Amino acid sequence: MTLIKSISGIRGTLGGVSGENLTPIDVVKYTSAYGSMLLQRKKGKKVVVGRDARISGPMVHELVVNTLIALGMDVLDAGLCTTPTVEMAVIEEKAAGGIILTASHNPKQWNALKLLNYKGEFISAQDGETVLQLAESAEISFATVDHLGTRTHRDYLPMHIKKILALELVKPELIAAQKYKIAIDAVNSVGGIAVPALLKALGVEEVIEINCEPTGHFAHNPEPLPEYMGQIASEVKSSKCDLGIVVDPDVDRLALICDDAEMFGEEYTLVAVADYYLRHTPGPTVSNLSSTRALRDITEKAGQRYEASAVGEVNVVEKMKEIGAVIGGEGNGGIIVPELHYGRDALAGIALILSYLAETGLSASALRSTYPNYRMSKNKAELQAGTDVDGILEKIQKKYKKQPMNTIDGVKIEFDNDWVHLRKSNTEPIIRIYAESDSINTAENLTRKILQDIGDILN
Repeated sequence: MTLIKSISGIRGTLGGVSGENLTPIDVVKYTSAYGSMLLQRKKGKKVVVGRDARISGPMVHELVVNTLIALGMDVLDAGLCTTPTVEMAVIEEKAAGGIILTASHNPKQWNALKLLNYKGEFISAQDGETVLQLAESAEISFATVDHLGTRTHRDYLPMHIKKILALELVKPELIAAQKYKIAIDAVNSVGGIAVPALLKALGVEEVIEINCEPTGHFAHNPEPLPEYMGQIASEVKSSKCDLGIVVDPDVDRLALICDDAEMFGEEYTLVAVADYYLRHTPGPTVSNLSSTRALRDITEKAGQRYEASAVGEVNVVEKMKEIGAVIGGEGNGGIIVPELHYGRDALAGIALILSYLAETGLSASALRSTYPNYRMSKNKAELQAGTDVDGILEKIQKKYKKQPMNTIDGVKIEFDNDWVHLRKSNTEPIIRIYAESDSINTAENLTRKILQDIGDILN
């Protein structure tokens, strides 16, 4: 059982002992701290709260909503709602902040409080520290009976879809003309509500729904990785679909299955959307250091500037704002469209991908064949508690000092078109090691070489 308290939110497994797991006491404690911080910021008393469909959602939702009401805050209750929809609702309502109750791609025993600022973006590291400090203090004051907050139920999905359809690069008429047949797998969460509604609004002719009942009983591991997409790949093949769409439980990550039932590749969701954007709206692009080199390739081919950020959505957004990126995101299928909002949005990604396919007349498999076919190896070095991880990274950096290198988040070393990225975990004694090459064997060999280097350092 686990409770992870970080600057980006609180997540843990349900049940067990408070302080060690995510229990009702912990939910109230950290919600109180977050609400108190919002009141200190004096951006108003409105807070948007939404959740994914996981089993613990209703219980955690009521605790959060009523804690905010007890602080004197007015809750705009979005109920079952995607993460990007809550983010957009904060902007729409000019709210002080928002809380999304979702553990994203984690299994059903997990839940989390994802915390937003008044811009509908994940709170900064500084605000995260404030929340953690307030949670351990005795400074939280609740409202008297005459000053309790209110609760208003609202459905923000129609607003979200309307704003997606209003994007210049979203082409419902072209999509409708293609008479697409599309299968979707929403892993029994809120994507089962949101994705069919979006596809209908876009004019998709036929939608085959798989695991779209939002029961929270995930039909398979909820992370949208190829090893969990067998069911929808079979459906795409047997039903002769034009595309398969898979989202995670809170609909901020998007993975695609091509018309030939092969994986488009989670890393390439952002690549395709960025390619579409660069053809119409030239400008800089951003992804994190652990994302595929293919985004850099297509950006530079278009004569534009690419930059990498540290891993984490907050860092990607910060870099996008800094350089005025027209599109950005992460290689986990997370697409950030600045003209819509600064958050990963699978719904926006779906609309843009379909618009690109409809505009070009290409099949998904044909589009995928136009991009480099890099392969990625993902591994980790498990260390003893108390190991000097920073010291290990410094020694790796010295060993490869003649290679091009980026050290804004761990150590990323480049070898011609290949690269390897080492970064430490903030929650456990491990070093994550990602490597990429045009050959999976080369990528795996790079990983093995780094693991051997770490072993030599420790010995």
